[in-house]
Amino acid sequence: MAAGEGEGQVGEPAAAGEPEAAVEEPRTFKDLGITDVLCEACDQLGWKTPTKIQVEAIPVALQGRDIIGLAETGSGKTGAFALPILQALLETPQRLFALVLTPTRELAFQISEQFEALGSSIGVHSTVIVGGIDTMSQSLALAKKPHVIIATPGRLVDHLENTKGFNLRALKFLVMDEADRILNMDFETEVDKILKVIPRDRKTFLFSATMTKKVQKLQRAALKNPVKCAVSSKYQTVEKLQQYYIFIPSKFKDSYLVYILNELAGNSFMIFCSTCNNTQRTALLLRNLGFTAIPLHGQMSQNKRLGSLNKFKAKARSILLATDVASRGLDIPHVDVVINFDIPTHSKDYIHRVGRTARAGRSGKSITFVTQYDVELFQRIEHLIGKKLPAFPMQEEEVMMLTERVAEAQRIARMELREQGEKKRSRNGDDDDTEEALGVRNKVAGGKKKKRKA
Repeated sequence: MAAGEGEGQVGEPAAAGEPEAAVEEPRTFKDLGITDVLCEACDQLGWKTPTKIQVEAIPVALQGRDIIGLAETGSGKTGAFALPILQALLETPQRLFALVLTPTRELAFQISEQFEALGSSIGVHSTVIVGGIDTMSQSLALAKKPHVIIATPGRLVDHLENTKGFNLRALKFLVMDEADRILNMDFETEVDKILKVIPRDRKTFLFSATMTKKVQKLQRAALKNPVKCAVSSKYQTVEKLQQYYIFIPSKFKDSYLVYILNELAGNSFMIFCSTCNNTQRTALLLRNLGFTAIPLHGQMSQNKRLGSLNKFKAKARSILLATDVASRGLDIPHVDVVINFDIPTHSKDYIHRVGRTARAGRSGKSITFVTQYDVELFQRIEHLIGKKLPAFPMQEEEVMMLTERVAEAQRIARMELREQGEKKRSRNGDDDDTEEALGVRNKVAGGKKKKRKA
């Protein structure tokens, strides 16, 4: 199909077929072989010049080759696969044309937004199929046969097995975004099921920030003679990112966090915690101290998760506390500081977490908390990124002055968590956004009214 047609349009970059594509860096999307109507769409999105991964991948994709794209987070990967798919769709219009698999629900919605924005002028319809949302309405959306489906593997398999009349036998493109994460989150059986029911005669794009053994295994199963487009072969973090660590006793972690939020006031923060419970607890603690903090974790309903994300994106909240559910692929342009409140157990997750800031050429800071129990994990991270991190300058005595206020806030947060747990059990619902947990605080203050906010 597109192999022959695509080649005629690429023209100049003759080197594109070889693993190291495009010797001379093109200046515009048109130089890469993208048609005028899509170039205009890029222009409207404010994409003036292609990023490195787009320069490498797009000409190769337009030639109809399979691709393994290795690029750091925030490097424009979505455009690198969305543009060639939309161009092929223009040449041979067809429903259920492309499938994009992603590891998290939020990333699926984000990719869908980009497809809609790039394809709006040519009438492209996309549908997001993820867990946490009513299957009936998804079945109706699939019955309308969208051009592009963006899905998490588990829910897609549900529909392939249970939704009458839905199949992907005519699929032309398969994309796996964050392929290493899809496989690390143990979607392997689901991915195998999907590969069995889609045509062998298709184009496959694997995109990943890191090349793991599982990705190599998948590559053998799913790709035909792929071209490797690697923008960064060694694990690296963006140049404009200032990375620091603080070495602290673990019992004073909360006080140090409050100190840093005060020191760097006026910035927006993403704070990574290791568990849903700690995310919720820390959000309550900060809320009690007057910070506008909001949680995002896997035990919240999909609507609450999107609500949190949108409040943070809209700058209505300046602090987002998250588990690793938010460490990959989420593009929130204005994150100024990433704090690793709990150090990541997998060093590669560090790269993804700090990749939430210093995106698209902006600068940013990251601060990693290292307690007496984290030294080995921290050394592994330094070894992976190949640099020694400097210590963040601190005034210890100022931190100690905060301990009393922090201890009181911790006590209230614990009571609120307990109340939430009881409410959850009685109603069998999901975890609430902490903004609904103000009840205890009002009781403590002597008020009887419950304040409920969205």
